[in-house]
Amino acid sequence: MKNIRQLALILIIFTFIFAPLYGAKGQEPTENMQTFFNHEIPGMIITANATAETQPNENITVKITINPLEEVSINYFNLSVFGFINGTYKTMICNITVNNFPFNDTFPVPGEVWGVTYGEITLTYDVTYVIQQGNIQSKTTITYEDLKVGFAMTSVENVYLGTVEEQLENLNSVFEQLNQTFWQIFHMNLTEESLASLNETYHGLQGTSNDLSNTRMAVGILAVTTVFFVATTLYLVMRKPKESW
Repeated sequence: MKNIRQLALILIIFTFIFAPLYGAKGQEPTENMQTFFNHEIPGMIITANATAETQPNENITVKITINPLEEVSINYFNLSVFGFINGTYKTMICNITVNNFPFNDTFPVPGEVWGVTYGEITLTYDVTYVIQQGNIQSKTTITYEDLKVGFAMTSVENVYLGTVEEQLENLNSVFEQLNQTFWQIFHMNLTEESLASLNETYHGLQGTSNDLSNTRMAVGILAVTTVFFVATTLYLVMRKPKESW
């Protein structure tokens, strides 16, 4: 009897220890969802929830809910989601015809798309209105064809811009190191004026003595290296993507 009680006590202890772990496994991660559209149109309220933020090559989840205010019969419902290549050129990244509500779907974002995405709903539906005139009640049905509503939605991070900025920061760091080396050798900052001064000195020293050949070579290599880094920096700055709308 004593052994049975001990075994029962051990089972109870293990239950309290491992039950939270199994409960945690059964829980699904919460999506980073946000309501982007909640608007009343004739006969109904449409609500669109979607992933708040994502990255290129990641996913967007969209959930559409319809709350009828009258007797409604939906004949056609289409959801299109557009992104912008490099934050500029509009491109369709999702086109779905929906029959059942609430609707929930997930689709990928192309790698070259970033910025704010745009959702567009097109629907054709019938609304039956109840008309009360005194003691007489009647119904009338109105058809709404190709009604469209649009809304801004999920923001896609500009990963390319972040990479370029990181590379530019690294290049600036290299340039600072080069400037320090330049100061240690010539006791002047690395500027266009100092490079022009060195260039004049270089031409002035040409033909004076063969002993200066090593100096000329060092100055020439340093000048070429400097011009390369300056040109690369200017190129990256000019190529820096512009902000989208």
